[in-house]
Amino acid sequence: MVKSEEVESAYKVAKERYAEIGVDTEAAIKQLNKVKLSVHCWQGDDIHGFLFPGQELTGGIGVSGNYPGIARTPDELSGDLSEALSLIPGSHKVQMHAIYAVTDKKKDLDEIEPEDFSYWVDWAKKEKIGLDMNGTFFSHPKVKHNFTLASPDKDIRDFWIEHGKRTRAVANYFGKELGQQSVNNLWIPDGFKDNPVDKATPRLRLIESLDEIDKKEYDEKNTIEAFEGKLFGTGIESYTVGSHLFYNNYALTRNKLWTIDAGHWHPTEDVSDKFSAFLPFGKGLMLHVSRPVRWDSDHVVIFDEALVRIARSLVRDNELDKTNIGLDFFDATINRVAAWVVGARATQKALLQGMLEPIEQLKKAELNYDFTTRLVETEELKSYPFGAVWDEFCLRNDVPVGNDWLDNIHQYEKDVQFKRN
Repeated sequence: MVKSEEVESAYKVAKERYAEIGVDTEAAIKQLNKVKLSVHCWQGDDIHGFLFPGQELTGGIGVSGNYPGIARTPDELSGDLSEALSLIPGSHKVQMHAIYAVTDKKKDLDEIEPEDFSYWVDWAKKEKIGLDMNGTFFSHPKVKHNFTLASPDKDIRDFWIEHGKRTRAVANYFGKELGQQSVNNLWIPDGFKDNPVDKATPRLRLIESLDEIDKKEYDEKNTIEAFEGKLFGTGIESYTVGSHLFYNNYALTRNKLWTIDAGHWHPTEDVSDKFSAFLPFGKGLMLHVSRPVRWDSDHVVIFDEALVRIARSLVRDNELDKTNIGLDFFDATINRVAAWVVGARATQKALLQGMLEPIEQLKKAELNYDFTTRLVETEELKSYPFGAVWDEFCLRNDVPVGNDWLDNIHQYEKDVQFKRN
């Protein structure tokens, strides 16, 4: 077990080292404390939800593994989320999906009401956190031929338009009740497996559907919409209606947020390069931080180079105030609560490392074409003792330091999760 005096001693040395290059570690800790991550609820139950818990996953979505202890009820899922949040430093939010409505009545997605999420609002108030929202446009009989909002069938479109309207009402309810803006994210699986003849008409239908969903105005103090594109998906390899460029343009022209999912891009693209290209023109971003591996877009986030680039860009270009950072992954081969904690803490570590840079000095060197200094200093920073600052951050937030939180997971498995089977 890590001792607090050891953490404080190491931090004192690190603080002095960083001060030598003009970096204030106290300011970095204060800055990181202000960053709220939006933790995704669907990691805890393999995206089953509570409206149609026995329904098969479709729309290119699948979860691998059967690690024991999966959450099966609202109380089990909220309990697992509470355990995860207790191991993640800082104050955060949780992302809901429409299928996580808690109601005694049998309801379809076009019938959900804000009160169907009162369970989650009550829980969020106890946890002192905010809630974000996602419409569930997949794993449903009315996803016809891989189409929803862009379907040529008006009845299908109307069903999903109504669902979209109702998710906005739920997000507005979250914002009003919790006093924090709720981001309502929209992603659909529409597209073709093989080459289409008509690429324009489905996108025109999608524009009409989205405009109809967003016709009612809500106070942005309570909620705002975000639109998430995708490169391709299983069953829509050749044509994605809601592509990145489509939603980029839609968000710009409707003054909404654009969602960038780190797992939905070509492997050679640098996701972090998108931020500064969009934000000078756009209202803001919603990030879904994920980890692509070959054809899968949703591995547990780890402290890798791609994540570091994302975090550095947000910090160096001062874009955190216009960016909502959410997590999006699902892995049932490991403890599901541990997956949340690993991904969240990795994201925070990456942000902290970006905050522990002499950014203005580096920008000045770059402005003066002193690329030698830029390269040398950024390389040397990689071996600076940022881990000691991270440990101090955890200590101040009263969460376990280092690997100690794994003991909590093992105890939680023994006391709670393994008793579910």
